[in-house]
Amino acid sequence: MNEITMTLQVDHLLLEALREDISSEDVTTNSVMKEAVAGEVDLICKQDGIIAGLEVFQRVFTLLDGQVKVEFYCKDGDAVKKGQQMGKVTGDIRALLSGERVALNYLQRMSGIATYTHSVAALLEGSRTKLLDTRKTTPNMRIFEKYAVRVGGGYNHRYNLSDGILLKDNHIGAAGSVTKAVQMAKEYAPFVRKIEVEVENLDMVREAVEAGADIIMLDNMSTEEMQKAIRIIDGRAETECSGNVTKENIGHLVSLGVDYISSGALTHSAPILDISLKNLHAI
Repeated sequence: MNEITMTLQVDHLLLEALREDISSEDVTTNSVMKEAVAGEVDLICKQDGIIAGLEVFQRVFTLLDGQVKVEFYCKDGDAVKKGQQMGKVTGDIRALLSGERVALNYLQRMSGIATYTHSVAALLEGSRTKLLDTRKTTPNMRIFEKYAVRVGGGYNHRYNLSDGILLKDNHIGAAGSVTKAVQMAKEYAPFVRKIEVEVENLDMVREAVEAGADIIMLDNMSTEEMQKAIRIIDGRAETECSGNVTKENIGHLVSLGVDYISSGALTHSAPILDISLKNLHAI
C-alpha cells in the first residue's frame, strides 16, 4: 500500500479502530506512565507463516504519535519463522502501549490470510488456473483482507459492487432469465465491463453462452457437471468455479482446467498468525 492509498482509503479505518479501543483514554497506561518516556519493543513472530500488513501496523502507531519509529527486518510476502524478530518499535512508551493491540490485530489478521492463501495457491502451481478471493470479507476490513490475499499469491475478484458485473441467482430471478439479465447488463453497463454469470446447471450454462456472457461461474456443481459445462462453453467464455472451495477440496478442481477458482474461505476462514510485541523497556 502506498502513502496515497493509506491517506485516502486506510487512515480513517485505522482511526476508527483506535477510537473503538480508546473511547476517552487508555486508563491503564495513564495509570503507570505519568509522562513521556522513550522506549522500544520487539515485534516477534510466534508461528511460521507469510507476513502481510507491516505498513498498516506501522501506521497505527504513527497516527497515535508521529514521532514513533518502526524498523522492520522483513517485508510483506516474506516467509517468517516461529521466534523470529521481525522488527522493533521505538517511541513514547505511552503510544507503544496504547497502539499495541490495534496494530497487532491488523497484522495478525492480514498475515493469517496471506499464510492461508499461500498454502492454497501452492496447490494450483503448475496449472493455468488463478486463485481468486470473493466479497466475503469482514465489514470495514476489505481493503486489508484483499491486499493480504495478493501478498499470499492469490488474485482479487471484483473489489465491490461498483467494480464489476456478476449476475447471480437472485439477479437472474429478478430479470426473469439468464438471457434477459445479460441483455439488460449489456444495455446498461459501459462496453468496457465484462459480464459474468453464475450458473447452477447445464441448461443455464447453455443459455449464458448463447447470451454472450464473458465469464461463466460454475457454482456448486459436481465435478462431472463441471466437465460437461466446460465442453459446452468450449472456449467461448472464461470459466470460474466456485462454492465451498477450501484447501482440503481444491485439489480435484485443478485438473478441470478452468480459468479461475474463487474461494471465500481465503478471507472468512483463515486463522490469524500469532504475533506479539515483547520485551518493552525504556531507553
